[in-house]
This record gives sequence, C-alpha cells and structure tokens, in this order.
Amino acid sequence: MSSNSQRYLVLISKIIFFYSIFYVIMKILAILQGAWMIPNLILSIPYLVFAIVGGIMVKRNSYHWAYVIAGAILISVVRYYEKEWMIQLHEYFL
Repeated sequence: MSSNSQRYLVLISKIIFFYSIFYVIMKILAILQGAWMIPNLILSIPYLVFAIVGGIMVKRNSYHWAYVIAGAILISVVRYYEKEWMIQLHEYFL
C-alpha cells in the first residue's frame, strides 16, 4: 500500500473513531437533558461498537479499510434515517 493511501486510511479511521465517541457522548447528554432514553440508547449502540473497535485499532496502530467503509455507510444511513427511526422506536417502546 502506498504511503498516501496508508495516511488516508489512518486519518479516516481516526475521524470515524472520534465521531463515534462524540455521537455516543451527545446521545448520553441528550438523555440526561430529557430526551427519549430507549431510542437514543438503541441508536447509539452501533456507534459504541465502532468506538470500541476504533479504540482497539488506534491502540494497536493497525487499521483496515473495512472499518472505514462500514463506518462511512453506518454514519450515512443512521444520520439520514435518524429522526424517522427515533420516532418509530419511541412509538414501539411506548
């Protein structure tokens, strides 16, 4: 793998890792401020998994393109459908 490709892999992996941590923290803060607990916890589970996997990758300093691709897909899909899924989950667990 070329040097540039490896640098992009590391950079994008760390961005996804920090975004996942940020998302989980924001959901916890939203819950503490009175937002719906169960839907917020459910929607933060995939990000928690990505944060844990990303933390392991950063600690070992070994990165993989599958993490980047899966992370980009997860972030895109969840952000696009988040409002709709939040309402559906709230109505389901009501």
